[in-house]
Amino acid sequence: MKHLTKYFAITTLILVSSCRKLDVAPTDAYSILNFWTADANVYNALNNNYSLMYNSGLYFGAEGLSDNAYSQNNNDLIQIASGNANSLTSKFAGDWAYYYSTIKSCNQFLANVDQNTTLGAATLDRLKAETRFIRAFEHFNLTKWYGDVPLVTKDITQEEAKTISKTPKAQVIEFVLNELKAIVPALPSKDQLPAAENGRITKGAALALQARVLLYQGNRMAEVVTACEALMNNAGTNGTYSLASNYGSIFSDPNVSRNNSETILSLQYVPATTRTWTDFWDFAPNSVGGRVNALAPTQELVDDYIMLNGRGITEAGSGYDENNPYANRDPRLTATVVYDRYNWNNGGGVNGTSKVIYIKPGSDPTRPGPDEYSAGRQSSSPTGYYWRKYFDPSALTGFTSGNNLHLFRYAEILLDYAEAKNSLGQMTATVWNQTIGALRTRAGFTDPGALSYPGGDVTNIIRRERRAELALEGIRIDDIRRWRTAETVLNRYVHGAKFSGDPTTDNGYIRVQLRRFNPSRDYLWAIPSGDQSLNAQLTQNPGY
Repeated sequence: MKHLTKYFAITTLILVSSCRKLDVAPTDAYSILNFWTADANVYNALNNNYSLMYNSGLYFGAEGLSDNAYSQNNNDLIQIASGNANSLTSKFAGDWAYYYSTIKSCNQFLANVDQNTTLGAATLDRLKAETRFIRAFEHFNLTKWYGDVPLVTKDITQEEAKTISKTPKAQVIEFVLNELKAIVPALPSKDQLPAAENGRITKGAALALQARVLLYQGNRMAEVVTACEALMNNAGTNGTYSLASNYGSIFSDPNVSRNNSETILSLQYVPATTRTWTDFWDFAPNSVGGRVNALAPTQELVDDYIMLNGRGITEAGSGYDENNPYANRDPRLTATVVYDRYNWNNGGGVNGTSKVIYIKPGSDPTRPGPDEYSAGRQSSSPTGYYWRKYFDPSALTGFTSGNNLHLFRYAEILLDYAEAKNSLGQMTATVWNQTIGALRTRAGFTDPGALSYPGGDVTNIIRRERRAELALEGIRIDDIRRWRTAETVLNRYVHGAKFSGDPTTDNGYIRVQLRRFNPSRDYLWAIPSGDQSLNAQLTQNPGY
């Protein structure tokens, strides 16, 4: 629990000399006694909390835990996905520390910010509401992974951290929901934000997190509907949101990434200066500048993209051609995954060039042998697929990008709404057209077979739609855990493309990794053993 007692950086700014009284603030430097009186310091502390809220490693790494992707060089992801994790697994400790360090920083902000007397009550209420959102988000992430966890609502001492007990998950969830409801009045709507404040937490963000938290509980679907309708039907109060016109541009166009009608809350990045991310360097094909492949899409993900007529590739009448497997598919497949003979367009970057990506061995007419795929070669994708989603054509060397990473999009609200209405037996053609139909229209579908409400049980259709729409956004692992399907989809091989005659294939599809998921254990992560050694009150989760 050392991370519950880790002091935020401002507390190291006490520059009192030995000849001064310790309760007198210095006049030539900020100390713990006067730090918060300066408006700039308050905003710097708030910005620090924003920077701690989440990061690109957590965002993309979650895909490697799901059946969407495979990582060949992240030992933690390999260990967890193969069912070999334990209480010493470093990701369990690292994520736990990350979330609690952020909570510590938020609690220190909330405990001290009222020392400021110049910003005004309304401004301070807003800053506290933003910080309470971040603290609620961290608690939600903790209980999502670990179940019962310590609920920390104040800046605790080292001694308190050594004795704090776990709080039941249900109680943590209620805290999160109550916080989100309480802060909405103090937050502006998206429409009220000046351009300089894009990226700050709004009423819409609080409602979007409410919807996600409620959806993940599984038995509060009526409340999910209410939260979603507050965003869908109350633009004047909670902000105006709509689907952006082009799916791929949300992630790859620098201008759209930073300012569009769909984003509810994103991780904010600043191109080439303050804050960037470079994960895509290890997602891209070698021939367009990729380095070491760290996260490869799976055949299972590719297979879940439907045909343009709305049918799955194994359904009668789909028109799927195994010899031309990427033709006439959901356009989001091309916006998300790089496959054999993919036409890679650099957009506005790298002289606006395009290149055909040859992946299947021997497919490149200019030279024999493999190009982008070679089993066992670390720099190549082990599945024969690469990522296109989040490619930034304006990125600097090493795919250094300033594009934002989206935590909450309006598309997710529509998917939440569809799932909740369907779960309540309230799915109608009207709801379908508002949600799945709208998403498919935006994606580029035109066939009535894909756009028209099919009637009957559409549970699997909605689930498949979530997977296609939200791929590479860290949501898939949450979905298969809350649906309790992880024990099925993570208890078998994940595969790559049909490139090899190797005997370790399934009908020609490359076996990439054998996944193992123990349903009596793996729906929760282990409490880190190091934190248990510091606090005997932290009982271990079952099976570890």
